[in-house]
This record gives sequence, C-alpha cells and structure tokens, in this order.
Amino acid sequence: MPALHHHAHTSDEAGETGVAPADSRRRLGFVLALAATYMVAEALGGLFTGSLALLADAGHMLSDVAALALSIFALWLANKPAPAWRTFGYRRSEILAALANGVMLVVVAVFILLEAVERLGAPPPVKGLPMLAIASGGLLVNLLGLRILHGDWRHNLNLRAARLHVLSDALGSVGAMSAGLLNWGLGWRLADPVASLLIAALILRSCYALLRETVDVLLETAPAQLDMAELERALTSVPGVVSAHDLHVWTITSGMTSLSCHLHTRAEVDDPGVLSAIQALLRERYRIRHVTIQLEPEGFEENVEVC
Repeated sequence: MPALHHHAHTSDEAGETGVAPADSRRRLGFVLALAATYMVAEALGGLFTGSLALLADAGHMLSDVAALALSIFALWLANKPAPAWRTFGYRRSEILAALANGVMLVVVAVFILLEAVERLGAPPPVKGLPMLAIASGGLLVNLLGLRILHGDWRHNLNLRAARLHVLSDALGSVGAMSAGLLNWGLGWRLADPVASLLIAALILRSCYALLRETVDVLLETAPAQLDMAELERALTSVPGVVSAHDLHVWTITSGMTSLSCHLHTRAEVDDPGVLSAIQALLRERYRIRHVTIQLEPEGFEENVEVC
C-alpha cells in the first residue's frame, strides 16, 4: 500500500461553537446599567459615611462596570465574521477578556488590602446606620444581577468572569453591611477595615481558579477533565490502529475543544472506516468535535519533523 496521509476534520455542530448567544450580551448590558447606577450611589455614600468598605465596594463596582463592558465587547467580537487569515475567528477574544477581568480583580483586591491595613492602626469614625442602608441596597442590586446572569455562565469563561465580578461585589456588600451594623450597634471602628480585609481576601480567592483556567487555555493545555493517557489508550483500541503519537488536545475558547494526532494503522485497514470510528469515539465519549487526524499506514516513514 502506498504511503498516504489521511485527514479527518469535523467542525463543531450547532450549539457547540463556544460562542455565547446574543441573549447573553443583552443580559450583560442590563447588569452593566445596574452596576453603573449603583456604583455612583455607593461612592457618594462612602464619602458621606467615611467608610472604606463602602468606597472599596464602589471601587469594585467600577471594576465591574469596566469588566462587564469588556465582556460585552468580547462577546460581540467573538461573533464577528473573521478574515481568512484568522482561521479560528475572534473566539479567543473571550478568553483574553476573562484574563483581563481576573487581573483587574486582583488589582482591586490588593488596593483594598493596602488601604485596610493602613486604617487598622487608626480607624476613622464611620456613620454606621447610613453605611448599613447603602450597603444593603448594593447587595440587592448585585443579587438582581446574579439572577439576570443565572444559567448563562457555566460553559463560558468570559461570562464566568463577569458573573464572578458581580458575585464578589455581592460579598463585598455583605462585608460592608456587617461593618455598618457592628459600627452602629457596638461602636467598633475596626469593623470597617476588618470587613475590607475580608472582602479583599474573598475576591482573591474567587479569581484564582478563573485566572488558572484562562492561562491554561492560552497555553493550550489539555482540558483539566481529560486524561490524556486514557484518551491515547482509547484511540489505539480502535480496530486497525497500532499506535498514536503527536497527540494534542487544546481549548480554542469555552466549549470548543480541538484535537490533532497521528495514528499508525495496519496496511490492510479501511481508512474511511477507521476515521469514522475515531470521530464517533471522540464525539460521543469525549465531546470533541473539532478533530484533525493523520493516518500513517505500516511502512510509511514521515520525512518531515512533526511537533
């Protein structure tokens, strides 16, 4: 049998492109309007009450506004028709937006930490009751935002990043409410900087997993839930396949996983049959639909260096 290279490529099926629907952009736009409106109220409230926790929460809401705007832009760009030289389109823009949002969260958290540590030595007086009322309004706004984004975020890193901003801001509102209550009821001035420290710690903890996952996507790491050794065994268990090499699996964007590999096959096998069996295996067991496979029959010697 002559040396032949066979390639099998199946594009993503409808609904499996990794691009978030237009309805997600509308929801994000509504949450953006809510966050921008209450951000101004919290900033004014923080200045009026002298509360760092409220000002920190307002600063966090400012990062929310920027993050949500970035997420909306990335969703729009990901759906934009791409020129021929951008072979995967603009889908990675959503991952870049998620990374930028995660970094923004870290910057906000570090700023809050520094301000809170400075206030621990000499906590200023805070108007506890107005602070409690303003923080309670912020919590309601964030809970409404979480409700609006419910169900859209699980399979998209960009939407997860946006939701994480809103969730961490809701936690910030809870911290500010607690500080206001303790300051008003017990006169404990340290409640405000202590609550700010807790808010910053929660933000840092919540964005760690997001940053790790986005960096993994950009480094084209195999999806965390995929056992590469088990995948290779599954490929070589297909009748007619002898061995596999140069097996690569990576994520283009949320919900869009790609695979490429070279497979040594027996000389007498039916190539279309092997390709069909492999595609069915990858689609049904691993939910991988964007596949490129090179079949190398026995006796074939590759004369180019492969990565």
